[in-house]
Amino acid sequence: MSSDPWGRVDETGTVYVRTAEGEQVVGSWQAGSPEEALAYFERKYEGLVVEIGLLEKRVRTTDLSSKDAQAAIGHLREQVDAHHAVGDLDALRARLDKLVELVEARREERKAQRAKQSDDARHAKEALVAEAEQLAQSDQWRAAGERLRSLVDTWKGLPRLDRKSDDELWHRFSHARSAFSKRRKQHFAQLDAQREEARQTKERLVAEAESLSNSTDWGPTAARYRELMSEWKAAGRAQREHEDDLWNRFRGAQDVFFAARGSVFAERDAEQAENLKLKEELAEEAERLLPITDLKAARAAFRAINERWEAIGHVPRDARPKVEGRMHTVERALQEAEEAEWRRTNPEARARAAGLTGQLQAAVDKLKGQIEQARAQGNTAKAEKLERELEGRQALLDQALKGLQEFGG
Repeated sequence: MSSDPWGRVDETGTVYVRTAEGEQVVGSWQAGSPEEALAYFERKYEGLVVEIGLLEKRVRTTDLSSKDAQAAIGHLREQVDAHHAVGDLDALRARLDKLVELVEARREERKAQRAKQSDDARHAKEALVAEAEQLAQSDQWRAAGERLRSLVDTWKGLPRLDRKSDDELWHRFSHARSAFSKRRKQHFAQLDAQREEARQTKERLVAEAESLSNSTDWGPTAARYRELMSEWKAAGRAQREHEDDLWNRFRGAQDVFFAARGSVFAERDAEQAENLKLKEELAEEAERLLPITDLKAARAAFRAINERWEAIGHVPRDARPKVEGRMHTVERALQEAEEAEWRRTNPEARARAAGLTGQLQAAVDKLKGQIEQARAQGNTAKAEKLERELEGRQALLDQALKGLQEFGG
């Protein structure tokens, strides 16, 4: 008979293993010496040790599912309980018991992690919905539209929630986008209607201008052209694809008339040269109004200069664009100053700008707090993600603050 600390072979070739519950029959060995029998079953024990070690490593270092891990543990436990190996089987059972506890702990850990991820995703989607609903009321068509498209991309990158919650949030999110699109469509439809009305008006003005281009009734026709020009300016801009063509036809008709008049009144060239000198002096006087510091005074002064300008009469045709361009430069500066003054004193626009700035500042402060919290918790990935979002929010805030400064706010 041969034996070792964990097993023995009796005279009949029966192999036994020692356990806490007493000896258990491992099997029968007739093929060789008792030592070879013990060595064979000890190798089977070492094989179980290796398998259990590999399973322990997989549980600790991979995303092996709880179900698969429990199945693997059960399979190994059956082999251990079958007593077909010689060694410390009780120690293997103890390791399998601890492995069961580890698997359960990992399962609970994953469950908690999934719950946290779901909670984070819910908060993220709720924030996206809140921002989308805010943007739905914006009149910043380009910026708000681009931001909404960015929010859709962000949404797609977030995990799904339970069907009911996810569907409810998506419905609100989608409704906000639809509301913005509807308002934007209505705005541009109204703008298109205004431009179409301007086109029709300018078509009528062009037709009349062209019908007058061959007139020899110099004084009344010139006066009518001035009236047509005033009506042209009051009509607003037509569609971009029509505006330049209409203007070229309108100005071309006037050029035909005034060129004919100029040829008839060739003797007035000297007078036109004097007119040019006077208009250059008025242009210089108008340019001294820049930069505009007192809008009301500048407007009145320019109106007086323009009245004298209109009273002067025509200048040589080749000199007209340059001298008129100088006056138009001053006129554009006045218009820009008037628009800036209107924006600055418009309480509704000021309130919207202030409200948006406050909301963006709150969002930035909140993100900073979340970043600090994530850093404190050692969640670098979340912190970096929040920092990227903070950059976008900070850029919008800077833009809003710049706009608010235009109101003196």
